[in-house]
Amino acid sequence: MKKTKGIVSLITAGTMLISGAMLAGCEKKDDEMLTVAIGQFGEHGSLDNCREGFIEGLRQEGFEEGKNIEIIYQNASFDTGNCTIIAQNFVAQDPDLICAVATPIAVTCYNEAYEKEIPVVFTAITDPEGAKLTEGEVTGTSDALPVEEQLQLIRELMPEAKKIGILYTTSETNSEYTINLYKELAGDYGFEIVTKAVSDGSEVSLAIESIMDEVDCFSNLTDNTVVGQLDIMLEKAGNAGKPIFGSEIEQIKKGCIAGEGLEYFDLGVQTGKMAAKILRGEAKASEIEYETVTENHLYVNKAVAKSLGIELTDAVNERAEFVGEE
Repeated sequence: MKKTKGIVSLITAGTMLISGAMLAGCEKKDDEMLTVAIGQFGEHGSLDNCREGFIEGLRQEGFEEGKNIEIIYQNASFDTGNCTIIAQNFVAQDPDLICAVATPIAVTCYNEAYEKEIPVVFTAITDPEGAKLTEGEVTGTSDALPVEEQLQLIRELMPEAKKIGILYTTSETNSEYTINLYKELAGDYGFEIVTKAVSDGSEVSLAIESIMDEVDCFSNLTDNTVVGQLDIMLEKAGNAGKPIFGSEIEQIKKGCIAGEGLEYFDLGVQTGKMAAKILRGEAKASEIEYETVTENHLYVNKAVAKSLGIELTDAVNERAEFVGEE
């Protein structure tokens, strides 16, 4: 595989600045330098933690930027059209490996890189099989949410609640997969799931308003488009006195009341270590099965619980990790 020196192109606010030299490729830096391209669907806490963890995982395995690897990073600002441009750009540079953070950009990078057999290592993917990321030179880590534990938590903190609202993006297969789990398990805990779909972030504000009166609380997924609008959701739900349960630590820090979730930095580290095996030539991506994280943590924001008048049980207090300002 040809190794080229990339020129980083950053996408912000849906705008891409692409250098013609990047598309054409440059002369390789030296015989030892490998190129790792990182594509991220958009910037929010959990995805940023994944990317940073991935780089740390590589470092722990002896791959350091500027020493023996060069990193090309681009983010798509939650725009699927940008995902295609990024993936084509990466493939034109023929990197040694592509890391794709979140489902929309992972699918696009995989499709673009398939014929050239450039290995793609994904992370923050809830349902790799549903996203058809299981054949060819592809592997990575899944962030399947602990849905049953989340339902147990909501029931424990809201014993009278009946309906849980969930917003999701129609183009994110990971969200549809998780919602199906919620609907399958909700009845066991006396809940009904009320969903509202959006096609992009601009619809989130009206979407949450449209179901506000129907539900007792919300459970936020790792839906990237929706998470990107979490501040708006928290404001509107807070004004209505209804809690939002989160799915990872950054959402709880922002103002979700609590959540059974994953540590995305650790997920990234795990992914980086998988990528290191490929870069060392120990295995091809197609020879490494994707891995699903099974360890979850309970995060609680005491200040939010207090502001909403929700009392934390002894069981929650005993095992929770408290975040946010009290």
